[in-house]
Amino acid sequence: MKKTSTRLADGRELIYYDSRDDAVRDALDPRPLDPVATTSEVREDVLLGDRVAVASHRQGRTYHPPADECPLCPSRDGRHTEVPADDYEVVVFENRFPSLAGDSGRCEVVCFTSDHDASFADLTEERAALVLEAWTDRTAELAAHPGVEQVFCFENRGAEIGVTLGHPHGQIYGYPFTTPRTALMLRSVDEHARRTGGRNLFDDVVARERADGERVVLTGDHWTAFVPYAAHWPYEVHLYPNRRVPDLRALDDAARAEFARVYLELLKRFDRIFDAEDGGSATTGAGGNAEGSAGGTPPTPYIAAWHQAPFGDPRRDAFALHLELFTIRRTSGKLKFLAGSESGMGVFINDVPPEAAARRLREVASAS
Repeated sequence: MKKTSTRLADGRELIYYDSRDDAVRDALDPRPLDPVATTSEVREDVLLGDRVAVASHRQGRTYHPPADECPLCPSRDGRHTEVPADDYEVVVFENRFPSLAGDSGRCEVVCFTSDHDASFADLTEERAALVLEAWTDRTAELAAHPGVEQVFCFENRGAEIGVTLGHPHGQIYGYPFTTPRTALMLRSVDEHARRTGGRNLFDDVVARERADGERVVLTGDHWTAFVPYAAHWPYEVHLYPNRRVPDLRALDDAARAEFARVYLELLKRFDRIFDAEDGGSATTGAGGNAEGSAGGTPPTPYIAAWHQAPFGDPRRDAFALHLELFTIRRTSGKLKFLAGSESGMGVFINDVPPEAAARRLREVASAS
């Protein structure tokens, strides 16, 4: 991998990641941009003990531009974008409209490919491996950032999720605190260790799922993917390396080599869940009626979220790096909305039994 760092016209950092050592990245950003001005601040909710980022400047961010005005495409034919080069493999740059900035952390954009009409599932295994290298490198770099305590690499995919730019991309947040979800996991790890005489909760969960097998979606020599016993979302898969590590930096070469194949297969299966031509007519909604659409359905909206250990927490070695992949689509043409119980009380109600979700995700495996 070759890494080339440069600056955009307003001073933001941009980094090219290339698979070839001879790649030349010397294009300049000629746009007359003013320096980025942010109003980000992090406020604490004293009742819940969590934090809220207030970022009013994001009201003016780019919103559903036409494809020929996409700011994440390469700069071509006299049109200048966020990426000065006329082509690229993987690129990362500081978000122009960050939720977190300065002492309140950092936000970056990750473009997986220069192809506007592609998706992550369309990438080659070599390109997906390069994205993994970029995620790992950014985790290492942000670990040294004085305002960052935890790094979150994620992808929002689909308009239903709230994506405002159609180009295949993800984001990286460097939080100046441990996120509430991670804090809850660490608390559960502590409680489990006390109850079991020091056993690790993550290890026991993965071992239980592998032994039971009913909710396992796929396995490799170095990764295991399963639907969790108490899945919150209609179709939700957790992907763990078989050897527990706290973050992306600690993955060994064997796990890195296998990741692309396993993850791309998961994403392809997600796009087949609701496909009537591939058995989607067997997918049932909450009322038990078979639902599907002839000719297939739109690509499945999803969130893919890497969970990594906070840098300064003394329990970080007990944390297990894992990726959580889930969709808000519960059946063909219907979304799972977070209504009263979920939004008001934080109690999820899942319409799809986890065992049925796992069975469906096994049914739509790629042909060997």
